[in-house]
Amino acid sequence: MAITAAMVKELRESTGAGMMDAKKALVENDGNMDAAVDWLRTKGLAKAAKKSGRTAAEGLVAVAVSGNKGVAVEVNSETDFVAKNAEFQGMVAKIAAAALNVADVEALNAAEIDGKSVADTITDKIATIGENMGVRRMASIEGGQVVSYIHNAAADGMGKIGVLVALDGDNEAFGKQVAMHIAAVNPAALDETSLDAAVVEKEKSIQIEIARESGKPEAVIEKMIEGRMKKFIAESTLMGQAFVVNPDLTVEAAAAEAGVKVTGFIRVEVGEGIEKEESDFAAEVAAMNK
Repeated sequence: MAITAAMVKELRESTGAGMMDAKKALVENDGNMDAAVDWLRTKGLAKAAKKSGRTAAEGLVAVAVSGNKGVAVEVNSETDFVAKNAEFQGMVAKIAAAALNVADVEALNAAEIDGKSVADTITDKIATIGENMGVRRMASIEGGQVVSYIHNAAADGMGKIGVLVALDGDNEAFGKQVAMHIAAVNPAALDETSLDAAVVEKEKSIQIEIARESGKPEAVIEKMIEGRMKKFIAESTLMGQAFVVNPDLTVEAAAAEAGVKVTGFIRVEVGEGIEKEESDFAAEVAAMNK
């Protein structure tokens, strides 16, 4: 597979590796980006364990809470200008309210707001605003108490990142702090039992390769792996992470002090996981004026 400059640039940006190391990693792994990242990590050449996901779609995440249930809905648009449009925001708020009574995106698109289905409402809004848009995803959560938080709010209950936290107990102020922590730190799972086993196994295999590169005896390597995996699980899970409000405590310990138990969370970020085609705006303007 031909290795392009764009591929090398993407790998450098996601790992912090040097240009030649990034190119070699891609060559060694036939252009496979994920495998190249793992290769760099085993060689100690990647400066970051996590790859920063490139977001593409614009729009808003809206949250709504009713009783012990909360929902988060992502509604996309082509540009951020539309996300700031009051007409678009009003539609998103109504869609989030409708999501409280449905189970998935398909049912949400069929749900009615103002006498029309959500799908037809969006179609009408596309004609009015002149930009493509749609409901990308929704997620719901229930608990003894559900607390919501919006990061980078564009309007009440909507913004770029929406978080919902379910608590066993009643402490809204603490729940809000945990939600802010989740927005900032983005844990992979609630606790060790919730972590994807494949992700844990992959990390373990990478750490084994890194440890073996050191040339230390197998007995020493086993101890190294044990410690590194404990650290990985702590850093990846909400319960094991150092609480941003009080880094001396884990979130789990802070919750115990607050008299509650965190039973679940949802974090939705606009455009998360969608690759965006970058364009040269200056070149576009020049082309339009030719």
